[in-house]
This record gives sequence, C-alpha cells and structure tokens, in this order.
Amino acid sequence: MKGISILMYHQVGDFPPMKAHRSTYCLRRRFAAQMALLSRLRCPVLPLDDALDALAGGRPVPQRAVVITFDDGCENFYEHAFPVLKHHRFPAIVYLVSGLVGKRAEWFAADGRPPPPLMDRERILGLVREGITFGSHGMCHMRLSGLDRKTLHREIVQSKTDLESLLGIPIRHFCFPYGSHDEAAVAMARKAGYASAVTCVRGAALSGEDPFQLPRKAISYGDSLAGFLWKLLFKDRRKTPPLQVPGKHVSGDPGQSKE
Repeated sequence: MKGISILMYHQVGDFPPMKAHRSTYCLRRRFAAQMALLSRLRCPVLPLDDALDALAGGRPVPQRAVVITFDDGCENFYEHAFPVLKHHRFPAIVYLVSGLVGKRAEWFAADGRPPPPLMDRERILGLVREGITFGSHGMCHMRLSGLDRKTLHREIVQSKTDLESLLGIPIRHFCFPYGSHDEAAVAMARKAGYASAVTCVRGAALSGEDPFQLPRKAISYGDSLAGFLWKLLFKDRRKTPPLQVPGKHVSGDPGQSKE
C-alpha cells in the first residue's frame, strides 16, 4: 500500500439489509472485525495531524498507515464505535455539523431514511477527554459546490467559530458534506485557518497531497473483511484529475458523493 489510507465511516450499529446509501452504514460486528484486523496487521493508526505531517514530508510515511474518520457525529459512534477504538487504543476524528449538535441528522429524511440522533455537547466533551478529535462538517450539512461566498463563509468559517465557542477546543479540520467541493470551497477552507479538509474522493493520500483535498476510502455496509482488506491495501489510485486551486501546491479531485 502506498501513502496513507484515510478510512471514511458514518454510522456504526445494527442495520437491516439495504441496497442504497450503503456507504453511510457499517455493521458493528464488521467494524469490530476491521479494527481487530488493523491491530493484527500492526497497521499504524495515526492521528490526522501526524498523518498531515508525514504527507508534507515532516516524517516518514509509515507502511500501511491508516487514519480513521467519522462523518456527521451520530450518537451510535459513542455506542458502538468508540468502545472498539478505545479497546485498541486507536485515535479517530469525528466531523460535527455545528448547527445540529444534539439534534438529528435531518438530511436523511430527504432519502426516506429515519434521521439518526447526533451527539450533544456533553457527549462530545466526554469523548474529547478520552482523546477523540473533532472537526467541522459544516453548519447545515449542505452541498458546497457552486454556492455563493456568503453561504460558503457560513458553512466553512462560521461552523468552525461556533464549534470552538461551544466546545472550547480548537477545530483544525474540515470535511466537505457529501464530498461536494469546488475551487471556491477549497480556497475558503484554506483561508478559514483549518489545517486540512477531507473529501469523498476514493483513494490513498500520497506524499505531497494538498491537505485541503484529502481523498478517503469509504467503508460501507457491504464490505466483508476481504473487501476491507482490499480497500486498505490496494485501492490507492483515484479516477479523476485534481482541482487546480490558487494558493499552495494542490492535488485532489472534485469528487461528489451521495452520502
């Protein structure tokens, strides 16, 4: 495996069989097996900041290195994912929707799915004390590509300010909702003072990667342990060209997702 596998999860729990939106669900027994496999393979599971340092050349990129990310901040992260992460002493980052902390993921209703509850302030602060990192996933969980500057500022900049005020901790990382981003959104994330932004583009993060267009590997409902291992070790190359955004060296893709 080349580069760093940034794994993308959403919900972890017990779910009925499904054919759509599978990348926003992971069965808890499979999640436990996946984390156990990382441990058996001795994959270095890195905090995102350490991964960024390695990708920028500040330290060697470890073989089979992994970063574990969770979008949305669902309550089932605490119920089902966190105990497994704690058992293995794995770091992880959870991206929160600032305007919906303690509420429900109402955007699920647009697809006819029941909106899962989102973690509240007390739950989040308890996880901060346990070493979990938190980032911003926007204010309303809306697609950012093509939006006007005022709306981009609210979703990217104001969400950071609001979460820092609510939680009393630095918010250093951003996640584009649905993976939806364009040149203006990437530039706004950089200007806002984040250290990184992740997308839904599939592939490994490679040395010299633009930290504001980081690709990830989606782990979904249908992934067997063999499928997980294939994504981990072999799903490295992406299929679309990079966005060219003025500023620092950039790489990445204008990836969009239904998630």
